[in-house]
Amino acid sequence: MATTAEATPKARLRELGLDREDAIAMYRNMLITRGIEERGHILFRQGKIPGSFYTGRGNEGAAVAVASATKPQDHLCPLQRDMGVHVTRGLEPWRIFAQYMGRVGGPTRGRDGNVHIGDMKLNIVGMVSHLPAMLPVAVGLALSYRIRNEADRCAFAWSGDGASARGDFHEGVNLAAVRKLPVVFIMDNNQWAYSTPGNLGYNTEHPSDRAKGYGIENVVVDGTDAMAVYEAVKAARDKAVEGGGPTVIEAVTLRMEGHAVHDDAFYVPKEDFETWAKKDPIEKMRAFLLEGGVSEDEDEEIRGGVKRFLVEQLEKAEASPEPDPSTATTGVYASPEELDNPHH
Repeated sequence: MATTAEATPKARLRELGLDREDAIAMYRNMLITRGIEERGHILFRQGKIPGSFYTGRGNEGAAVAVASATKPQDHLCPLQRDMGVHVTRGLEPWRIFAQYMGRVGGPTRGRDGNVHIGDMKLNIVGMVSHLPAMLPVAVGLALSYRIRNEADRCAFAWSGDGASARGDFHEGVNLAAVRKLPVVFIMDNNQWAYSTPGNLGYNTEHPSDRAKGYGIENVVVDGTDAMAVYEAVKAARDKAVEGGGPTVIEAVTLRMEGHAVHDDAFYVPKEDFETWAKKDPIEKMRAFLLEGGVSEDEDEEIRGGVKRFLVEQLEKAEASPEPDPSTATTGVYASPEELDNPHH
């Protein structure tokens, strides 16, 4: 029998429990994700985005695929390279644009960094800058599922390859491993921790190999192949919710832009960019769909529809007002009455 990687697109989707429309939805979300960040660059150059600006170009396939393999009741803790997670979960692009520009329509209503996005109605926990500080948060969420006897819930936490050298990564992974908690750790290995290459950051073949020291499985997957990422994440989630404990999934990509707009990535060899440009996750997904029966005309319609949609969404975001300075402290802290379990 052919392996999943060798199967035809239709057979591969069938093996993964997906259909043609699921694959098109993933492709569309990848296009939306890149389109949002490309327009973000323009907004930054126009002076409409305060501070710096971060993107995840080259990581769209992994972000969308991971989110597509989760369930609505799962908590997700994505980072700045994972905009596709928000798009896939249903965060409207106009709200992302509004967040970029510090408008009241953004998830934080103009009160946080332009990529510090979260929406608890979608079970997305907003990130902080100290990477990978969200791992202990996700582990705490997974522990709460266990304490409350909530079945079929899994927490997802993201980190980069460089961030995996920090203590909170190891503390989070260790506790999750000891308790066999329903959590999946996603490591976006884009090969650079700001300007530090991987060979100066870890002394293992793969940074996720560290998981073996905690007695749990690590899976290394091509982060530019959305179907491969989906397959790995789905299996890890199933294992986690069935009591098999956590998994560290390493999605290998290359950060196709600098750490942020203020970084021109001069330290990355030019040939690396050229090599990985040929592995573009969106083009790889497009080829998968075309091989599976989607026509060139359908593809053009999808791409054109995304462009028109994003124009409308950006117009809506720019119509959103800036926050009133007098409301700066509103909504920053929860009152006891707003909490499910008040701590008086």
